[in-house]
Amino acid sequence: MANRKDLVNLDAMIVREDFASQSNADQTYDMVQSISLRDFTPGALVGPNLRKPDFQRETNHWTPTQVLSLLECFVNGDLIPSVILWKSPMNIFVVDGGHRLSVLKAWVEDDYGDGPISYAFFGKDIPKSQKKVADKARKLINEKIGSFKHVQSKLAQPELESEEKKKLNAVISRALSIQWVNGDAEKAESSFFKINTEGTPLDDVEELLLKTRKKPISIAARAIMRAGTGHKYWSAFPQKALEIEGKARTIHRLLFEPEIVTPIKTLDMPLGGAKGFRAALKTLLDFSLIASRNQQGNPNNIIDQQDDTDGSGTSSTLELILELARRITGNDHGSLGLHPAVYFYGPSGQHQAPMFMGTALLFKRKLLNNDPTFFSKFAACRATLEKTLVDYKSTIATILQGYVSKHRVEKYAQFLDNLIERAGDTQEITNEEIVSLSGLTGKVFVGSAAPGTVDFSDTVKSETFIRKALESAVKCSICNGYLDPIKSVSYDHITRKREGGDGSVVNCDLTHPYCNQSSKS
Repeated sequence: MANRKDLVNLDAMIVREDFASQSNADQTYDMVQSISLRDFTPGALVGPNLRKPDFQRETNHWTPTQVLSLLECFVNGDLIPSVILWKSPMNIFVVDGGHRLSVLKAWVEDDYGDGPISYAFFGKDIPKSQKKVADKARKLINEKIGSFKHVQSKLAQPELESEEKKKLNAVISRALSIQWVNGDAEKAESSFFKINTEGTPLDDVEELLLKTRKKPISIAARAIMRAGTGHKYWSAFPQKALEIEGKARTIHRLLFEPEIVTPIKTLDMPLGGAKGFRAALKTLLDFSLIASRNQQGNPNNIIDQQDDTDGSGTSSTLELILELARRITGNDHGSLGLHPAVYFYGPSGQHQAPMFMGTALLFKRKLLNNDPTFFSKFAACRATLEKTLVDYKSTIATILQGYVSKHRVEKYAQFLDNLIERAGDTQEITNEEIVSLSGLTGKVFVGSAAPGTVDFSDTVKSETFIRKALESAVKCSICNGYLDPIKSVSYDHITRKREGGDGSVVNCDLTHPYCNQSSKS
């Protein structure tokens, strides 16, 4: 499968609508049998009425080459499968063929995820990675076929050679055939799932989202994923919409900003990893589930939640997610300000989701248990703990791989708890002890493979930068742990104000918010 960062986001081309809000369609007249480029030009009737089901996965599964391939088939008269539509009294729904139709509209609009339609759809905030792949698609298409405007302008030239004019006329007049689903919304939804499970199969994350699309965690994760922009899966909750969008934006900023660029050249790295759609959504669903659990461990799965009927469940879920995220990062008084390069990234700058999720799981459990000593103990041994996490990154990355994947988060949470307990001792932790604490004694072997090339790979560059940058990184003046000064820092009066300390630079120091407000108190 292609790297998710290399997929063209055409999700704005056809907007979503709720199947369930559509009354039964009584089709007693002939339907149009084809759809063409004209249906996506100004003044057209069919194109503006096209809708995707609200539960349809994002239209971002094609690479620039696949987008080009579809357009080349269209231009050259090659076979393209029919699209399948269903007409409700209000709209025309795309049951199958969403990518095909989105590509045609993208070509007409010159919008491959970065144009005016996408700009408005994504709330004027388009990720750099999305812009980059859109530009790649545009350049590829313009080079191989030409833009739609280019084709239009050539057709208007009186001196155009007859053969070329025939070809261009064929492009303008070509249409995709339509198959219509007859019946009500239930029949249309049944057809959609049948086609989408037998054709291009849904992956596990997409299937989970479809099955749980009315659950608070799924709605919250979708809102966070696009920072409250894009299709509003919470539109049925007008009373809560602004609240949901505001919380989603805040959480998105805490977890996914700034965008990560390789090779790594900054320690300002996102806690939740890259914004690549599937990986980020999986991270959000898992993180949200951990944040939502109570002392009894419920909900155990997303499906266990009640459907959200008024938005209150989604808003409450977002509040729990925000509470846990703010314990990990940010400038709230209880924030530990964990440095992502120390806690959540491997030696070569790859985000390690099990480390992020395992840390979140451990902290959530301690918060639920109202453990009065854990966080103060954590702050007291933080310097030793973080030195261990940095010095033995390769060992810990190997330990992660040694755990069975489905138990990896749970195992890492237990390993981190053991490591924090051991870091409370005064003696330095050895590599052998780390392996022993992991429960994988005799199963972990660490070594470096020969590079096989004289040039430095992005992996080598990233690992070198992280190692060197951490050597000179700013540390908290209270616990001596690493500071993440862009995301989480507190300005501490060395001599307290109540003891006569002033606001001068000589009386100011940098600390973690937790250390300043809790450890020092």
